Amino acid sequence: MEKSKVEEMQKKMMILGASALQIPAIKKAKELGYQIILVDYDENAVGFALADVKLVVSTLDQEEVYRQALIYRPDVVITSTSDGPVRTAAYVNEKLGKKPDLSYENALCATIKSKMRDRLKTCGVPIPKYYAVENYETFSEAVDMLGGNCIVKPADNAGSRGVVHLDCGMCQGEHAFIAEHVTSYANGQGGGAAAYRKRIDELKSEIYQYSKGNARNGTVMVEEYMHGAEVSVEIMVIESEPHILTITDKYITPPPYFVELAHCEPSRLDEGTQGEIRKVAAQAVRAIGIENAPAHVEIKVTEEGPKIVELAARLGGDFITSRLVPLSTGIDMVGASVLLATGEAPDLTPWWNRGAAIHFISASNEPSGSEPRGSEAGRAGVITRIFVPDALYEQEGVEEISLYKKPGDSVQGTRSSNDRLGHVITTGETPEQAMELGKRILAQIQVEISG
Repeated sequence: MEKSKVEEMQKKMMILGASALQIPAIKKAKELGYQIILVDYDENAVGFALADVKLVVSTLDQEEVYRQALIYRPDVVITSTSDGPVRTAAYVNEKLGKKPDLSYENALCATIKSKMRDRLKTCGVPIPKYYAVENYETFSEAVDMLGGNCIVKPADNAGSRGVVHLDCGMCQGEHAFIAEHVTSYANGQGGGAAAYRKRIDELKSEIYQYSKGNARNGTVMVEEYMHGAEVSVEIMVIESEPHILTITDKYITPPPYFVELAHCEPSRLDEGTQGEIRKVAAQAVRAIGIENAPAHVEIKVTEEGPKIVELAARLGGDFITSRLVPLSTGIDMVGASVLLATGEAPDLTPWWNRGAAIHFISASNEPSGSEPRGSEAGRAGVITRIFVPDALYEQEGVEEISLYKKPGDSVQGTRSSNDRLGHVITTGETPEQAMELGKRILAQIQVEISG
């Protein structure tokens, strides 16, 4: 009887998502004494091993999650590193009458790229030119309006799924047929201009269908292609005031797909540029209306200045906030976000300034920053071998080597973050040292793909 009273008095936290990336938040909530109600559509999700209550429910099913919340009566509903559940958490918290980290209306702007772009444009935040399209006809018109060189991506998804660089002039990447014949077509050979136009239309249609197939709401974004270094800004927002903790340099695969293959902290950009990045990131956070929550803002440093790529009202994924931020600064950003969700002010004092980096193992397994030897998307097949020498685990500065896939697993090249094979996390006195060590370790990991 006494036990049931204790359990009844114990505070409850519903966490949306039980994947490996959510585990640090789950552990922190348990440390704070919360009963954990975990929600995930995958009944085998690794985080469920830590759950007090396991709910096999899609984190995107707002009404069902709300129905479960009425049954279990959590004190707070949060998510850690996933975009879609941000909307669900905002919806359920609002319906339960909880103090919002983010209103549901603002959550839509934080997770649906068309609404995000509209809000940022209205608030005067620097962004690329963009069009939100619902069908192929308006898509084709938007591509032409941007001169045939643009980024195509789903309005509602994450992890680089469905993101493609469309360049009708170059026809890069896996569209080798056009790349090979573009000159002869343009010169009136090989079928003439009409045949060339037909091939370009086929390419546009293929990319549109690929991106639309990854769009949960069916809307596709067509955006100006931005040149320049890419970074993310890791932020904690407290009482609507953004506290910028660090800037992360990002390294991406060559076109046509844009998959993140490495991250490094702190940023190696000059102080003046970093100041402009911080200004734009803070503008974006205020425009979206985040009140008490983490934020992860992705920015391109263009010739016209920093412009927003995307913004997320959550922790950054790819182990940026769970591993790199604490390794680089000493700040427990995951713990701070969980503490903030409970209504307590976290300590954001940096304890040190060191270099930290993560390199992802890909199907081509080329160290980021090296000259690409071909399209990162070209190594589809079956993994026949992944070999990590034992000595690599013992090297000073190597914090972690982890594999996500094994021999016998199929791979689709590197079209999205789901296609990465594993990662290496390294540290050093400087970001340069952390990056160079990561590259050396990555170069010694052998990956063989058949087919």
